[in-house]
Amino acid sequence: MFRRMAVTEPGGALRPVEVAVTDPDAGWVRVRVTASGVCGADLGTVSASEPAGGFPITPGHEIAVPVEALAHIPDELSEADAAPMGCAGVTTFTAIREAGLPPGSRVAVYGLGGLGHLAVQFAARIGHEVVVIARGTDREQDAAAFGARHYIDATAQDAGQRLAELGGADLILCTVPTSEPISALLDGLRLRGRLTLIGVDGGAIQVPVARLVMNAQVVTGHLTGSPADIEDTMRFAVAHDVRPRLERLPLEQAELAVRRLREGQVRYRVLLEP
Repeated sequence: MFRRMAVTEPGGALRPVEVAVTDPDAGWVRVRVTASGVCGADLGTVSASEPAGGFPITPGHEIAVPVEALAHIPDELSEADAAPMGCAGVTTFTAIREAGLPPGSRVAVYGLGGLGHLAVQFAARIGHEVVVIARGTDREQDAAAFGARHYIDATAQDAGQRLAELGGADLILCTVPTSEPISALLDGLRLRGRLTLIGVDGGAIQVPVARLVMNAQVVTGHLTGSPADIEDTMRFAVAHDVRPRLERLPLEQAELAVRRLREGQVRYRVLLEP
């Protein structure tokens, strides 16, 4: 038998469930999970009223295992630090890398949470000038510690205008799952700049087409990466000392982890351990 945390009915809480161990089918592997990060996407999983696979449903895709599986964990990286690299890490790292910017470019990271705090570290270690845009000032010191050179409080000023005053950004990486403020950030995008969305909600953004065309700007989305990309992410993290800042909880407190994430209380990634 093995233990998992699962939602067994619509609107239900995560509860421990004992499951019999069976032999995997052809093409599948069975692994022992030693650490699991909690991602914003998991909020949608636990809230689903009609999940595709039916109930019970178990969230969790940022996992680490003690042997090489789909992506090899470097010896210098702990399994706890490796788990978030399989989603938050690879998503932010590859989004920045695929922008193809030369070192010294200006990168604005909108949102300083589970995705954002890794994005700031990756961008700074690559050699970019990093601007953090967030609500309030309570994370300003953390932003500087992660490598940001500028901090914009979006509750106190127009973030797009302030970004333009700084000289504009070559890349704006939107890590928050809300689309409402994003259109205004385009005011801070440089000529040939790119705005990349990795935070997801069900909304829409309005884009001024004439300015987009005349400035040769790009608005795009980005979603995770391959196992090879995850290995690249972890190797870079080891070489340049990029690490997630974790709140560790036992597996049995998965419901608490989800609640803290939903309420915006996490600093900055929750990790569940057996």
